[in-house]
Amino acid sequence: MANLSVINVDDEYPALQLVRQYCDQIEGVDLQSSFQEPEKALEYLKENVVDLVIFDINMPGINGVELLQQLPYKPLCIFMTLETQHAVKAFELDVVHYLVKPVDFETFRKAINKAKDFLQFKNSAEHSEKEDFIMFKSNYIMNKVFLKDILWVQGFGEYIILVTSLKKYMILDRMSNFEEKFQAFGFIRVHKSYIILASHIESYDVKSVYLKSGDKIPLGRTYKKILKEHLGK
Repeated sequence: MANLSVINVDDEYPALQLVRQYCDQIEGVDLQSSFQEPEKALEYLKENVVDLVIFDINMPGINGVELLQQLPYKPLCIFMTLETQHAVKAFELDVVHYLVKPVDFETFRKAINKAKDFLQFKNSAEHSEKEDFIMFKSNYIMNKVFLKDILWVQGFGEYIILVTSLKKYMILDRMSNFEEKFQAFGFIRVHKSYIILASHIESYDVKSVYLKSGDKIPLGRTYKKILKEHLGK
């Protein structure tokens, strides 16, 4: 797997030095550039594609949130800042992690590994559009699962659980991401926390969807119409 390409944006030079020092200690990380001025970082990102951007938030000119919103594409993002009040907004923007300074090496390393997992899942998902399977890391092991074998997907915040007839896998990803990537393969959302493969549906009623496997999945009121239209019944 290629190195994780990274840039860092922080108006404080010691913070930039610390991130470079941390990145140098982590295998598979390529810190391509560091910027004290967010405007210069924006110009760089208009001309270069990177996997991950590490932002401070409270910076002169453009703050970290504004910079993220102005990017011409959406890289993975980690906020590393003294500010705590922007955490909710950050997660609305699907950032990988929100680190509050001072950040020790082990905490930083875990955030970087989380970004690596996100990128690996994203790349495998894009590849699987042709192959009809996904490759992902679960419990530190790489797994291959054919999409047709997934009975349902259940969401738990930043994680999803893929349920097959033989095994369950916990993966670092969001329900909305999975739904967007694999809707074309027959997956349909039937509840705010559940996505199922339509071909596995046996029947449904007002509150539940019944699968051919004998399992019962809750049916959200707002999703019943979508399910009915999808099945043509």
